[in-house]
Amino acid sequence: MKLIFEKGAEGRKGVSLPELDVEKKENLIPKALLRKELNLPEVSELDVVRHYTKLSTLNFGVDSGFYPLGSCTMKYNPKINEDMSFLQGFALTHPLQGEELSQGVLELMFELEKALCELSGFERFSLQPAAGAHGELTGVMITKAFFKKKEENRTKLLIADSSHGTNPASCVLCGFETIEVKSDKEGNLDLEDLKEKMQQDVAGLMLTSPNTLGLFDKNTEEICKIVHEKNGLVYCDGANMNAIVGISKPAEQGFDIMHINLHKTFSTPHGGGGPGSGPVGVTKELVEFLPAPLIDKNRKGFYLNYDLENSIGKMRSFFGNFGILVRAFTYIKGLGTSLKEVGENSVLNANYLAVNLKKDFDLPYNRICMHEFVLSDKNFPNQVTTMDLAKRLLDYGFHAPTIYFPLIVHGAIMIEPTETESKETLDEFIEIMKKILKEAEKEPEKLKNAPQNTPVKRLDAVKAARQPDLRWKKQ
Repeated sequence: MKLIFEKGAEGRKGVSLPELDVEKKENLIPKALLRKELNLPEVSELDVVRHYTKLSTLNFGVDSGFYPLGSCTMKYNPKINEDMSFLQGFALTHPLQGEELSQGVLELMFELEKALCELSGFERFSLQPAAGAHGELTGVMITKAFFKKKEENRTKLLIADSSHGTNPASCVLCGFETIEVKSDKEGNLDLEDLKEKMQQDVAGLMLTSPNTLGLFDKNTEEICKIVHEKNGLVYCDGANMNAIVGISKPAEQGFDIMHINLHKTFSTPHGGGGPGSGPVGVTKELVEFLPAPLIDKNRKGFYLNYDLENSIGKMRSFFGNFGILVRAFTYIKGLGTSLKEVGENSVLNANYLAVNLKKDFDLPYNRICMHEFVLSDKNFPNQVTTMDLAKRLLDYGFHAPTIYFPLIVHGAIMIEPTETESKETLDEFIEIMKKILKEAEKEPEKLKNAPQNTPVKRLDAVKAARQPDLRWKKQ
């Protein structure tokens, strides 16, 4: 496919502008700031439309096919969410607009916070954090502020060995030393290892729940008790809340702080670095440390409350990714009490895939899973790798699952079907996975040379990460 710069002809235009109807002033802009040559493509409007329409078909998205990306919850996003976010009263509101002219916006955020509190059991939420990792950072900063007020010098945080990689990064950014806690043979956190490492200089534990193996830790209440006995805090990485939404409340399990990925559980588009939203909820004793402002209500209406003496301060300009908040609010209100079915069906779909695939693939933690499960590359024939299988899936029109994560599973293949996929799609995926495994036995080169049917063949992943070519320059 040609670049748009390789199309068109000199002098061709795709737009007609009206005559300039203001007085033209020379030297209004300093010459040093003027571009001598724009180097824009010279194409017609039709060429532009066709070019970008064709480009859009090269992308893989949940609207075009099955996207079982584990720990990312790539679910279908109802289009009504988009319609609501583009309402003029939301889309055209200026962030510096006064409270008296922003009552609808403030009410939406106020009601969204109430809904998140109801679903999670926490006292209050900040809607500011712009992503899951940003939510983690917020939670760790709250933890630090909590112990600073108590005048306790706690320098360490515990991290589960199955955690997301951003967990230790968030801790280090706040000056904590991280200590890894091992998982046991069933995929739960090892209680004895936790007891040994939960000392008086430890601020608490960061635990993904359900964890990245796709399992709900059977000992969650005991884990929280062990940490609380040393007056520590337990942080819940809520990236996987899709499995328990409407079914179980993390605050009632014993967690003190939690972030929720609105762009996963509550159905807003994500990927490619954004947009996202990672609201942080806390128990009553931690509300005073939340980022300011919070949205509150008095007899005059909704207002921005900056009166939080021990707040960790703002985590983001203005009040967060508001467009994502609108989409999540629409999703929550649209489903209402049916939100419980989201968790139930995501768990059902994942277990249906796991039970059917474990007949041919290795399932290292052979338990009833939650929203996702992890296969390994054990017994793959002919030096075929997890990467080979993932690339071959692209040839069959499926996006590859998350691979090589979590690190505690060798050659990990993390599969999350979500609740929005039909049984027919799941059956087709099972069939293709088994077909690829047979190819690995009889025609391994098909996998090692995959993909063949995609616009771009297999890239040098190391070079792409270290030497990315992100822009085109005219020679």
